[in-house]
Amino acid sequence: MKDKQEQLAKLKEEAKLGGGKERIKSQHEKGKLTARERIELLVDEGSLDEVDMFVKHRAKDFGLDKQNYPGDGVVTGFAKIEGRPIALFSQDFTVFGGSLSEAHAEKIVKVMNMAMKAGIPVVGLNDSGGARIQEGVVSLGGYADIFLLNTLASGVVPQISVVLGPCAGGAVYSPAITDFVFMVKNTSYMFVTGPNVVKTVTHEDVSFEELGGAETHASKSGVAHFAFENEIETLLNVRKLLSFIPLNYKDRAPEKQFDFSILKPEPKLEELIPDNPNKPYDMKDVINLIVDDADFFEVHSTYAENIICGFCRIGGMSVGIIANQPAVLAGVLDINASVKAARFVRFCDSFNIPMLVLEDVPGFLPGTEQEWNGIIRHGAKLLFAFSEATVPKVTVITRKAYGGAYDVMNSKHIRGDFNYAWPSAEIAVMGPKGAVEIIFKKEIARAEDPEAEIEKKLSEYREKFANPYITAERGYVDDVIQPSETRIKLVNAFNLLRTKVDTNPKKKHGNIPL
Repeated sequence: MKDKQEQLAKLKEEAKLGGGKERIKSQHEKGKLTARERIELLVDEGSLDEVDMFVKHRAKDFGLDKQNYPGDGVVTGFAKIEGRPIALFSQDFTVFGGSLSEAHAEKIVKVMNMAMKAGIPVVGLNDSGGARIQEGVVSLGGYADIFLLNTLASGVVPQISVVLGPCAGGAVYSPAITDFVFMVKNTSYMFVTGPNVVKTVTHEDVSFEELGGAETHASKSGVAHFAFENEIETLLNVRKLLSFIPLNYKDRAPEKQFDFSILKPEPKLEELIPDNPNKPYDMKDVINLIVDDADFFEVHSTYAENIICGFCRIGGMSVGIIANQPAVLAGVLDINASVKAARFVRFCDSFNIPMLVLEDVPGFLPGTEQEWNGIIRHGAKLLFAFSEATVPKVTVITRKAYGGAYDVMNSKHIRGDFNYAWPSAEIAVMGPKGAVEIIFKKEIARAEDPEAEIEKKLSEYREKFANPYITAERGYVDDVIQPSETRIKLVNAFNLLRTKVDTNPKKKHGNIPL
């Protein structure tokens, strides 16, 4: 028995070396960690319960029968993060460049299936050269098996993709289906076709980083939700993200103890809205003053910056924030902002995370580029997402709420639970100047001094409509509140809504305007 135990220990040590010491050294020289080092950083110490350590590929062609490494280029198993269970896989670039084979795919599918049964998140650490060419269509079939599981698991358990190296061709579609994508600057790449193919087909000269690097996908394409400077920072932020979200669709996000006796007005909120309604301010200043410990974990921070999405705690509860950003494009809704926010809203609703909407929106961005690229369809995604959501939803209108954008940003009419307005709120079909030029067109045209007449009518219009009180008279906002009272109101609202139950009509699924 002792000999057998020693043999097992030896085999395990061999498996842990992956492609061997030289390839591990090469991985380190590229500024990258190994598959196992990444797991050690990500999960609680000693919590990894590995499965399929001894799995090997079954291919014989092109000399593969002479290269057979235990684990076949991916480490799979179960572990804990802050004491909560996860399923994970970590691709090993030291073995066949982390390429995906039939056996490699089967390992990933196994832990994903178990994650769905157990109701725990899946974290994938991606570092792969793509499909293993020597296995041909079998490796492509392996990718399709993973894509199917990603799709079936969507909305059942959270799925997080961490891209820590190359991710090309068909491989990109697994991360794309998952809920959140993390990338590392200068070492991780995602593209359907690489720079060489691009040059051949379109004659464009483009680098790996420009085509599919972390900053490109975090700021231009929106494929990446997060981009960090190095792997350590990236993995620590995966841990932080998981602290805000539940294990599955039946679960609730972790809560922190909260002392209600410390709640008090926040005078600094009174100073944030400029007297000039056309002057910008930073909505993140508002967010930092109303969330617990000024701790806001932003998602997509450098993409569609005219809308802000992210997680926080309010009264100890995990809450998703969707906020217009007046400091960028006046907080207008455009195609990218609508899609970014719609996706975030649907994630929160899928996993029982209450939502707070901070509204200061002058409308949808006009212009041929937006219209021809489908702002109607894309804006409808955000409307659909908010309307469909049944989790607690609270809105605070800080300033502008104009036109259809007022409806879209979680208005009372689409099942907002509590809707508040600050005294600075302006809720109307459009901005004062545009409204005056339409309503009083004839009077202005007849006036001796058209500019003076416009100013006079503007003053009348603002007095009547550029305030929240007509909306409050109708019950479309539940209360007009002093800005300093906002945090108190929100803590009480979300606490009351803990037991909220709302349902949608029975159906297979809706048909969101994709």
